[in-house]
Amino acid sequence: MKQRRTSLKDLAEELGVSIATVSRALRNSHEVGEELREKVKALAKKRNYRPNPFAQSLRKEAPKMIGVVLPNLVTHYYAAVLDGIEDYARSQGYSVFSSNSHEDHCREEQAIDSFISLHVEGIIACLAQDSTDYAHFREIHDMGIPLVFFARTCLPELFSHVVANGDVAAQEATQHLIDTGSRRIAFIGGPNHLDMVRRRKHGYLEALRDNRIPIERELVVCGKIDFDEAREATLRLLQSEHRPDAILAFNDIITYAAFDAIKSLNLRIPKDVAIVGFTDGDAAEFVSPKVTAIMDQAYEQGVKACQLLMRNIKGDTKIYHEVVPMILKIRESSDKKAAE
Repeated sequence: MKQRRTSLKDLAEELGVSIATVSRALRNSHEVGEELREKVKALAKKRNYRPNPFAQSLRKEAPKMIGVVLPNLVTHYYAAVLDGIEDYARSQGYSVFSSNSHEDHCREEQAIDSFISLHVEGIIACLAQDSTDYAHFREIHDMGIPLVFFARTCLPELFSHVVANGDVAAQEATQHLIDTGSRRIAFIGGPNHLDMVRRRKHGYLEALRDNRIPIERELVVCGKIDFDEAREATLRLLQSEHRPDAILAFNDIITYAAFDAIKSLNLRIPKDVAIVGFTDGDAAEFVSPKVTAIMDQAYEQGVKACQLLMRNIKGDTKIYHEVVPMILKIRESSDKKAAE
């Protein structure tokens, strides 16, 4: 059942005092005795009361707001998703507050807490890479606040989500590398607990199995989504006795970290090491050689996520799991045969 948010009126009725008295007590007014102030605060905490900073505007017209939690707003992907969310939200008369978790679970929790306090009508979220405890999202569900995940998701039995077909796209990209002359293909990914990482790794492994290419554990590197760490991981692979002749990179940060590592060792792309990356930023066309990319339809994902949230806000309680297909854009960095 949807849990209604506790109001000042609820607290006042339970304590048998006026709404004005409750309001003064929560503001530490000297007009209310210390004992009653403490009693009001204790009940407010027990009932999970959240003050609404926009309460005064309710006398006129309340703003319609949604909150968006993003792991890394400086990347092209998340900026494009946010564009899609904002455009669709605006068309529905909503304002958007966005918060950057910086891939940090604590900041993610703080963002959710802030959105609850702001009394947003709904939330769109993408998990920080170190989030493995989802209690703050269960709280959102228990409070009846609409929430939709995109890209990195959790609790699919409770929330709608929008994801890309990363497994199919990774399989197609790995098959392209095999068809164009690569054999020892490495996968450099993010944390294994993220569903997005698991999907993309699964597609990569399926392509190897389909082509009867042995799976070598040392070629599958899944760690932190961080440029420096991904670059070091790539260097270790390339300086090993049996280096890979191709790399499938999990996202744009890892793609360009790997690209930089290959270049730093004066290896030729794609003749020595081919590379395909999950990235749809403009940079893929402006580096040399141009990077073959698995492109998210990020803007479309943002629009779709916001559409699902609006359905939920309007009372549709059905859980939707939507998939937006990715696009393989073949450029210069992946075809060994063409480079001969």
